[in-house]
This record gives sequence, structure tokens and C-alpha cells, in this order.
Amino acid sequence: MTVTRFAPSPTGYLHIGGLRTALFSWLTAKHNDGKFLLRIEDTDMARNSEEAKDAILKAFEWVGMSHDGEVIYQSKRFDLYKQYIDQLLEEGKAYKCYMSKEELAALREEQMAKKERTRYDGRYRDFTGTPPEGIDPVIRIKAPQEGIISFVDGVKGEMNIAANEVDDFVIARADGAPTYNFVVAIDDALMGLTDVIRGDDHLYNTPKQIVVYNALGFKIPNFYHVAMINNEQGKKLSKRDGATDVMDYKAMGYLPEALLNFLVRLGWSHGDQEIFSLEEMITLFDPKNINKSSSNYNLDKLLWLNAHYIKNTPNAQLAEMLIPFGVDIAEHDKLEMLLDATKERGKTLVELAEQINLILSAPTKYDEKAAKKAFKGEAKEILRDFATMLQTWETPLHLPSDYHAVMEKIVADKEIGFGKIGMPLRVSVMGAMTGSGMDEIMAILGVDEIVSRIEKAITTIE
Repeated sequence: MTVTRFAPSPTGYLHIGGLRTALFSWLTAKHNDGKFLLRIEDTDMARNSEEAKDAILKAFEWVGMSHDGEVIYQSKRFDLYKQYIDQLLEEGKAYKCYMSKEELAALREEQMAKKERTRYDGRYRDFTGTPPEGIDPVIRIKAPQEGIISFVDGVKGEMNIAANEVDDFVIARADGAPTYNFVVAIDDALMGLTDVIRGDDHLYNTPKQIVVYNALGFKIPNFYHVAMINNEQGKKLSKRDGATDVMDYKAMGYLPEALLNFLVRLGWSHGDQEIFSLEEMITLFDPKNINKSSSNYNLDKLLWLNAHYIKNTPNAQLAEMLIPFGVDIAEHDKLEMLLDATKERGKTLVELAEQINLILSAPTKYDEKAAKKAFKGEAKEILRDFATMLQTWETPLHLPSDYHAVMEKIVADKEIGFGKIGMPLRVSVMGAMTGSGMDEIMAILGVDEIVSRIEKAITTIE
């Protein structure tokens, strides 16, 4: 059975690069009817944040990527790691290193002077003498000193690293705390992972983790190292470009479906298809098809996808989603008409909420430039006559087409162009030359509200 995981550190928010890695892991598990596990790597007690941990879990809940089983916390597994450290010491596969910080610094300087790669020189590897006083030793693993460490990366192909490139790295610090590469290898093995999908910033951790796997006799999983997401200029993605907290995307009015669709296309494709439902992603995704090269973040593409998902969300559901954005139209008698009129114009829920408020809130002031243009000449008389016509129309006015008939009548009666009524009417009702079609807006607001706004505009003109 396929088992994948996502393993964030709760030292900061979950950003979209992390969410994409999680998505690729989640899809791999779902595609194969496997398990997707969540592990919180919280061994850095000084930098851990409860807030960050909660934000990570909230982000998963929001996008609907459920994990299997309990969340695993590394901070609760220190006793387990110690057992494996002791085992390696007993088996002679790890040793205590008494090198002081001063010695280590001197060694580095010497290596740099000779233009050599800085690395530990193994001086305590086979030490049998009396340990120096006053030094708490670190524990180092015995890495192979010759040969090749090989693995096949599902994205990058065959990787061969000369064994002497990996020194006897520290697996437990002087205070007994285990190190990153050691605990990751143990957890991945004990959690039964078959596939490890992660960012390619971890590529050079893999040989070290393979050393741990081999020392403990664990089965090595399949590795996939995914290229980074760059900004639109092809440089490292920064917070300003979009590498922000996943929950900020929620606050900005993005739909989780749009964000996941956007992320799956950053580094993976299926023909020329751009829009994928979650079901399609699960059916089609194969980590072997992840691109080798980096992807570029494209805000226009994200907005385009978000607009697509907004347009295709049922209106009743959309009304619910708008409540956190200060718009509650769930009980509005023209809910369907209101959303049909505005959702073509809102690329985010924030923009959609603004479009709805533009219609429902009577203008408190008029756009100066628009008013100057719209309220000149005979605009006042045309508006007054139009208001009268609305109030005395023979049949009830309900649909946009009903209101359009009234506009056609005033145009015909006064022998004017549509602009002569359209422009002053729009500025009267909306406060500016903005918003949806006037027929739709009038049908949403009804005769009394339209007349009230026209009368206020006439007062302003006078």
C-alpha cells in the first residue's frame, strides 16, 4: 500500500510551496487508495509556536485535504529516538565525539585555507583513549568511507553521491537532542512510508538519511524531490510575490478548489488541461510526471481560476461563503438575480462582496468626473420623467426585460439616444459609471429604491 506524508515544522505559517508539496503527497496516496499521514516536526522547542501548529491544521481543514490516523508529533518521540541512538552505539555504528567547538573551528579554518570542503575529519571515529574532561560529547554516525550512495529520484532520475561526500554527521547533540536527518529517517521508516515527496531543498539530506536507513536495517522509500516555485521573474518566491500564509488566501477571497487547481499545475500537467476537479486530480496524478524544472507563480492564472470556480459555484453556497466578507444575502428575495448579475465581475469573494455592496448600498456621494459628465444638460428632466414612468407603468415590473422596456419607452418618447438616460441613471443609482447591467440592477432593487436614488440625484443636481 502507498503511504505518503507531509511533515511541516510549526515555526511559521504554512505557505503555498508547502501546501503544493502536501497536495502532491496527498494525491499520490489517494490515487493509489493509500494513506496520507501528517507529522509535525516540532523538535525545535525554542522556535515552535502553538499558533503556527494550529494554522497548519486549519489550512489543511480549509482546503479539504484530510490526513489518515492521528497527527504524529516528533516532540513526543524523544524516548524512541534515544533507543535507536543507544542501539547504534552498542552495535558500533555510531560513536561519541569529544571534539570541542574550538577544535572544530580550527579544523574548518585549516580546510578553508587549503581550499578544501569543510567537513568533520573523523578523528574520534575509532577513539579508544581516555575522553577529554569537561566536554559533553555529540553522537556521530559512522558513514561509509568509500563507494557510492545511490538512489533513484522519481523526478530527477538516478542520483549517485560519492560516499566520502557524506561525513560522520551528528545524530545527537551534546544535550542529547536528536538531529533532523536522524529523526526524519526513523519516523519515515516507522510510519511505513513508501514514497517521500518533498522540495528539492531536501535533496542533499537524502544521502544522510539513507546512511541512517542502512545502519538500522530499514527499507528505503521512493524519493521525489520537487523543484521550487519561483516568482513571475523566475527568482525565489518571496512573501510579496505570494509565498504567504495559506490562510491569507482564504482572507483574500480565494476558493480552496481554485488554489489547489492552481498549485497542482505548478510542476505537473495533463495534456493542455487547465481546470481540474479534485476527483480528476486524484484520477490523473502520478508523481512520475512531476516536472524537473521550477515553476513560475502567476497571479493572473490564479485569479482566472478563482473567477471560474466562483462562476460555477451554486448561488446558495456562494451566499454562505460571502458571510465572512460582510455580505449576508441568504434571505434576500432576489438572491439568484443578485449573484447572477455580479459573479461575472468578481474574481475573488472580496471583489464579489464589493460588487454586491455597490448595488445594495445607496451611494452617499457621486464620482466627481462621472457626475459632471452625466448630470449635465437635460439629465434632470430625463431622470424625473423616467422616475414617473416607473411609478405609473401599467404592468408590474419584475424582470430585467420589464425595466428595459421602460428605458426603451423613454428613449422613444423623448427621441434621445440610450446614453442620455443610461449614463445619468447609472450615476444616480450606483454613484459612478460602474457595476452590472442597469436592467439587472433595477430588477434587483425594485421601483421604490430606484425612484428614491433618482430623487436624491436630482436634489444633488439642483
